Amino acid sequence: MQGTVDGFSYGLVTPVAAFLMACLGGALGLRCTTRSLRHRDSFKAGWLALGSTSIGTGIWTMHFIAMMGFTVERAPIDYDRPITFASLAVAVVMVGIGIFIVGYRGATALTLVTGGTITGLGVATMHYLGMAGMRLPGRIDYDTPTVALSVVIAVVAATTALWAAVSVHGFLASLGASLVMGVAVSGMHYTAMAAVSVHLHATPASGTGATTGSLLLPMLIGPAVFLILAAVVVMFDPLLVMGDPDWQRPSARSPYRPGVPAPRHVPSHGEPANWTARPAGRGSRRSAPRGGHRSQDW
Repeated sequence: MQGTVDGFSYGLVTPVAAFLMACLGGALGLRCTTRSLRHRDSFKAGWLALGSTSIGTGIWTMHFIAMMGFTVERAPIDYDRPITFASLAVAVVMVGIGIFIVGYRGATALTLVTGGTITGLGVATMHYLGMAGMRLPGRIDYDTPTVALSVVIAVVAATTALWAAVSVHGFLASLGASLVMGVAVSGMHYTAMAAVSVHLHATPASGTGATTGSLLLPMLIGPAVFLILAAVVVMFDPLLVMGDPDWQRPSARSPYRPGVPAPRHVPSHGEPANWTARPAGRGSRRSAPRGGHRSQDW
């Protein structure tokens, strides 16, 4: 028999919470990737790894927070733990491959498309692998065109996110990019869920049992704690939060540095440009330029 599916059993609570987690993971990932690209130091790989883990964890957490609101009438739902956590590993690894491609190959059109495609396929794989870990007394079927649309949304969203990581500057711009990424990832999730139909093997007894929230909440604690810790790391690095302030940019930095001699004297109007001044004092002279000109006394 056809099961009655409800994806919003808690109303707007789960969609909004899922959206916020997607935004948090996206914001952390974007800032870490930007940090690694603009400041090429020995921690480049570390920043890229933190960024990819943040994005993958944020997307995975978003997915299962949203799944807390997914119910099938009179059908208990359980989750296979190994498959569920395998979907997290897939998300982190494939997002990491895409981010490392852009981080080390540069922000060319080819690398953005390649990295975005790999990352988007990783997001889609995470979603459907997580759905494969769902256990209920029935069969889950998918509408193929809607599934294809969800994969396209995931690839476009991932490519846009990578472009934003290398192109968007400033805190407010990154915040806007993370909101757009949260909308895209949440849209991909609910588009994929629109493809779901459930066929129950038999009419289940109207029983109780563990709710979906009580099953998923313990699994979400670890990834949520990681995102909070990653946010703390970002908050303690002002370059990640605010970017380079104007007074630290190369074009605005002072040419004078401690311990470095000041530049040579710039001749005033009427003074030969190829003469350089020496400190004034008894017997001081102007040095003659190369080319045979005689030096002159003051």
